[in-house]
Amino acid sequence: MKMRASSTSPSISSSSSSSSRHQEGANATVVFIAGLLAGSSIVLLVNYIVQRHNRRLGPDGNGTDGCDDDDDDEPKAMSQQQKGTAATTTLPSEIRMEMLSRNSLYFAPPSSSNDINSNSSGGMERITNAHVLIVGLGGVGSHIAHMLARSGVKYLRLIDFDMITVSSLNRHAVATMADVSLPKATVLANHLRAICPDEQMLVLDPVVRMYTGNPDKDANILDPPTSSSHSSSSSGWNVVIDAIDDVPTKTLLIAHFAKQHDGPRILSCMGAGGKADPTRIHISDLRSASRDPLAASVRQRLRLLGKKEAKQMYGNIKTITDGSGVANGGWLSCLDDESRLAVIYSSEQTVAKLADITPEQKTDGIHNFGQVDNMRVRILPVLGTMPAIMGQALAAMALCELGGKAFTPTSAERVGRNVRHRLYQHLKSREKKLEDRFSHSSSSSSSSSIVVPTTTLEGVSTTVNGGLNDNNTKYSNIYVGPIMIDPDDVEYIMSELWKNQCAISGDRLGTTLELHRWDRSRPAMPNNLVLLSAKTANKFEEDFEKFGDGRTGLDESIRRRVDARLRLCVLGAEDMY
Repeated sequence: MKMRASSTSPSISSSSSSSSRHQEGANATVVFIAGLLAGSSIVLLVNYIVQRHNRRLGPDGNGTDGCDDDDDDEPKAMSQQQKGTAATTTLPSEIRMEMLSRNSLYFAPPSSSNDINSNSSGGMERITNAHVLIVGLGGVGSHIAHMLARSGVKYLRLIDFDMITVSSLNRHAVATMADVSLPKATVLANHLRAICPDEQMLVLDPVVRMYTGNPDKDANILDPPTSSSHSSSSSGWNVVIDAIDDVPTKTLLIAHFAKQHDGPRILSCMGAGGKADPTRIHISDLRSASRDPLAASVRQRLRLLGKKEAKQMYGNIKTITDGSGVANGGWLSCLDDESRLAVIYSSEQTVAKLADITPEQKTDGIHNFGQVDNMRVRILPVLGTMPAIMGQALAAMALCELGGKAFTPTSAERVGRNVRHRLYQHLKSREKKLEDRFSHSSSSSSSSSIVVPTTTLEGVSTTVNGGLNDNNTKYSNIYVGPIMIDPDDVEYIMSELWKNQCAISGDRLGTTLELHRWDRSRPAMPNNLVLLSAKTANKFEEDFEKFGDGRTGLDESIRRRVDARLRLCVLGAEDMY
């Protein structure tokens, strides 16, 4: 009996342990199911609110549809929505505000930063009224459109002639196997509509058509919307985004909008194929884009196009080829002006080449394998992450452009410590000479006034009026005092604010560049310093001696451009005028 009792004891213990494990598993299953039910309940609640709201508005969005508000009608309404037969869906304002609440916080003015519903003022309101044109809806363009739709942009025109293929599923933002062989524009619009079903809050305008650059063939596909139902303030596109991978049409699209006076800002994506390193991605003006064959080809074609047009108009190309293009005011100045044309590119060396032509292509004729005439036939290797990253980056830049949030990409070029130190010491020396000159002059009485610092408190000089002992009233209100930057600020001013190029002429590293005070009535602060080449600086100082203000001899358009750039400076922004 003892042996019998002893032999049954382990079974009892094992059974108890097994029962405990079964109980724990059952508890975990109950918790999991409860979580699923809770999530489903939230989804059903949102759907219920939207459906009740739409039923109250009725099919035309203006009032009740005449149906009784009974529970028996609810399954019918849900069935219609699931089948997609409803003409439109109206989102309640509180649902839309919650969808955009995080973006609203980001773009809200500082005084409203704690209010998620503060989109009635500031950048979010501009975004929800914005009109954006996107040409090219592949790996890059689809990600751009996807994020702009999620972020509240009002109107998106989506242009692409191509279809979804199986091979494009590795990089397209929303396409699935069910979308293969369907137009990219249509597929993208359908998926974005699922994100925001309200056609008044998100207007989608898919165009299944190829942009050719030929006005006769393209008709009005680039024209901004004019219908009052699509535009609250239809004055043109707010941003134009180029995600075309074909050089000729890419060039013509950029030129089309660059020629427009006060046209929209153009954001353009260069080559994403054959590369993978996200740390080599840069945003700059087109001329600065390096190690990118696509950027080099577009740059060359734009210059050739400009020369051709100049020869037709003027009989020569002098007006186009003189200088960098920034100072002479021609439309080719977009090559150097990031505020008009910003490009994203990768400086990584291409690590994968175009696929070789197959024997079948050689046998049947390579011209028979292109989707359309003059388009690339050989297959381009693309790692799906690269176009996605570049598309997301351009989407961020577009949103910050629309929302008025400062976005100053860091230049790929770096400035050495010795160069920064030299510029800082030269600026300090020039300002000291100016201080000695006018401080000495102010010791004698005169009717003219000059701003002279008396004390310094927390780095900000207080000023009084002194005198100038001659009749040069042109020198009135000259600020005299210490410079208000340190050597560490120099790199930001050079690389990020002025992109290592002359603020007036556009000359780059390779020429002597110096920092000069832009407005002599204000201190030498980061938001009042410009980078000038030696030649431009000499002219600037000559005009100061002649007129009392170096800016007087500059074209008004250049002054406006420099002032606009200085307003982007984030150092000393609290002291901006």
